[in-house]
Amino acid sequence: MKSLHERPAGTFADVRFVLTDMDETLTHKGRLGAATYRALEELQHAGIRVIPVTAAPAGWCDQMARMWPVDGVIGENGGFFFRREGLHELARSFWHGDYAGTVMQQLRDKAETVLRRLPGTRLADDQPFRLASIAFARDGNSRQERKVADALREQGLDVAINNLWILGWLGGYDKLAAARKMLEDEYGVDDNAADEIVAYSGDSLNDGPMFTRYRHTAGVSTIRECLDALPKPPAWITDGPGGAGFVEFAEAILADRRQTINTA
Repeated sequence: MKSLHERPAGTFADVRFVLTDMDETLTHKGRLGAATYRALEELQHAGIRVIPVTAAPAGWCDQMARMWPVDGVIGENGGFFFRREGLHELARSFWHGDYAGTVMQQLRDKAETVLRRLPGTRLADDQPFRLASIAFARDGNSRQERKVADALREQGLDVAINNLWILGWLGGYDKLAAARKMLEDEYGVDDNAADEIVAYSGDSLNDGPMFTRYRHTAGVSTIRECLDALPKPPAWITDGPGGAGFVEFAEAILADRRQTINTA
């Protein structure tokens, strides 16, 4: 992993899709800065498709897909893809298809089991806005958080812990599986073609599969906190945390694209 500013000129010249984590990658301390929003818009204006890939709930993702300068949102760690369609409509596709509602009821039942077994555990405040996962609040007690994660796994759930939630879902997918499906289904980009044209930015363990698969990856500066636990680090690291780091990544991609256009 090297500083993003050490990259050779033209490294990102062929990038056409920017996939990115949201919490503490686009945001910083829970807020989306104006410069980050502007960077998303500039990427779109340059003809680059921008797609957040996040563990955030469907309610948040609905708003992002409708109003942000993005081409769509993969949410709840891969449970669905939302994209704007027309002026006010939203196209929604779920990993579980027509069975999404049935799966969500199973998840609620399993969450109740965890709550009964582990007194003091609580669901995340955003749980009412979820359609494909259950999320438990993190309380800073690592021992208790491990118990919650173990209890979810014992019930057959996939589990991830990020900087906000302990997440559980059914289906065996992750951010990478959902990204591959979205690229193929929505844009006709197969996995081999993605090598040169897809870039990804993130900040946590939950981004590990993306860092492992894609060539053009950047971790914002706080990725250092979990490097030892990642199977593979991102190729590059930014100077700034959160949204400031994403802006660095976006500017590097845009600079390489402009250079290519100017020399064509």
